[in-house]
Amino acid sequence: MLSADFAHLADEAAAVAGEAGADWLHIDVMDAHFVPNLTLGLPVVESLLRATDIPLDCHLMIEDPDRWAPGYAEAGAHNVTVHAEAAADPVALARNLRAAGARAGLSIKPDTPLEPWVEVLRHYDTLLVMSVEPGFGGQSFMPRVLDKVRTARRLVDTGHLTLLVEIDGGINADTVEAAAEAGVDCFVAGSAVYGADDPARAVAALRDRVRTAAPHRAWTA
Repeated sequence: MLSADFAHLADEAAAVAGEAGADWLHIDVMDAHFVPNLTLGLPVVESLLRATDIPLDCHLMIEDPDRWAPGYAEAGAHNVTVHAEAAADPVALARNLRAAGARAGLSIKPDTPLEPWVEVLRHYDTLLVMSVEPGFGGQSFMPRVLDKVRTARRLVDTGHLTLLVEIDGGINADTVEAAAEAGVDCFVAGSAVYGADDPARAVAALRDRVRTAAPHRAWTA
């Protein structure tokens, strides 16, 4: 929801609700330290949880996630993602997030290699591959990160990992099909949705492109 109108977040959530709308609401939490931007925090997330039934996917681009991330899980977030580059003990953090009732997600920046994190990812439910530098919306998609997606997809398909592969950054009608073909399960689209006249229809159109690009996958939403 980085591209949404922050003055009307409940209305913006409602705009992508419904059967054809978003499966999750992706909430970018930034602290102006780990990334150079400052956005929403826990009090706003708690308010949004009361305003929508859509599960919240909280992406924490913050320092010291070991301290702060469990609070988002305790508040009721469906999926809480922390950055591999920021977590002091990512395995313990994943356990804490799960114990608090959330799915645990691990994100890696475009220049962060996947291989050193494979064993850690055995403790996670979601891998979020950043396809832009984290911190700002509206950036251009980096196709080179799809190699990491393909590697992750192979690890999932061969049983080495059990998680969803998510991608965030520059996802729109021109890039979503390549991401789907590479093996992405979950697609974060900001400007492509909230920059459209009808956000729910924009979500449905992206979903149609995904299903066309990867018809062999068992899409459930």
